[in-house]
Amino acid sequence: MPKLTDPAQKKALISRLARIEGQLRGLQKSLQAESDCELIAQQLSATRKALDKTFFVMVACALEHDQIPPARVAQLLSKYA
Repeated sequence: MPKLTDPAQKKALISRLARIEGQLRGLQKSLQAESDCELIAQQLSATRKALDKTFFVMVACALEHDQIPPARVAQLLSKYA
């Protein structure tokens, strides 16, 4: 599997993960504060989508390097997506 070597792309992904980490901490506080279930579900959905987007950026990284055959990409997507 190719590695992420572009410093700008790496920095953007690290920033995205830091925001997701903040979302998770906010979710924990919301649960502890017994916030509205629908609001918590909405935030869970947003956090999940942010993680999904990060995952697909990493798959795109592999595709950009043309080092993974299409069958392997399909296998990765069915296994992890």
